[in-house]
Amino acid sequence: MILTISGITKSYGTNLALDRFTAALEPGIYALLGPNGSGKSTLMNILTDNLKADSGSITYTSDEGVTEDVLKMGVRFREKLGFMPQYPGLYPNFSVERFMWYMAALKGMTKADSMKQIPEILSEVELDDVMRRKIGALSGGMKQRLALAQAVLGDPEILILDEPTAGLDPKQRISIRNYISRIAFNKIVLIATHVVPDIEFIARDVIFLKKGVIVDNAPPHVLTEKIAGSVWIVPCAEDEVQGMQNRFRVTNIARDETTGTVLLRVLNEKKPSEGAGAAAPSLEDYYLHVFGDEASRN
Repeated sequence: MILTISGITKSYGTNLALDRFTAALEPGIYALLGPNGSGKSTLMNILTDNLKADSGSITYTSDEGVTEDVLKMGVRFREKLGFMPQYPGLYPNFSVERFMWYMAALKGMTKADSMKQIPEILSEVELDDVMRRKIGALSGGMKQRLALAQAVLGDPEILILDEPTAGLDPKQRISIRNYISRIAFNKIVLIATHVVPDIEFIARDVIFLKKGVIVDNAPPHVLTEKIAGSVWIVPCAEDEVQGMQNRFRVTNIARDETTGTVLLRVLNEKKPSEGAGAAAPSLEDYYLHVFGDEASRN
């Protein structure tokens, strides 16, 4: 199974949202990272046929080796898709359970499959205790988990997830991240997110998108190796912090509670000060390396 995206381009007036986006996706998790306006949501809406591309093509190759244009496949391709939009349209007067049954009907699921899958999925996303509660009475985090639940309903081959952990607390984020990782072995999963740590250890490849253009695409460990030797922990006094921020790219500020010293995490090719110590780079460091000040405007 391969989803091949070739030269997808999309403009809104004079704004080029996607510029010849090209990628071949096989089963596994792919992360799509980039600041606001980089084209992530545009790509996802094109993949789910909610938006037409100006040019380019998308093909689907089955396990039997048959390759087809997804536009010509129509409903047959949409049946293989599960989509979680960034701002899902939920029905406030529906109960959680009724909404899942409604989505199962739209997906053409049998009653037997629905009866089996709905309780299992709601349990996985920790909504089994609110099945009869109206959606309008749910918290933001619960609605987010319900949006994910409807996306995985029907066991789709391809999952498109736009900001799946937005609004979740740390425990829920870990739970949802682990759930996505478990079900991704036989699926193509594309995740757009701003929460870099959520995909650092589960993504097969990370696609960095900037102003509609792919600026890098590789496994997380390959990306972090590119800035090995450029991440430092720098101890300094509190009155020196602003000066360090003016001179270097500071990605994090912490405090050593034992000594009271401020510890800065700094991105710089050369050792920034005599007392600086080298640190192992993270994917978040690489994200900040690529996008710089744009990352702080998300």
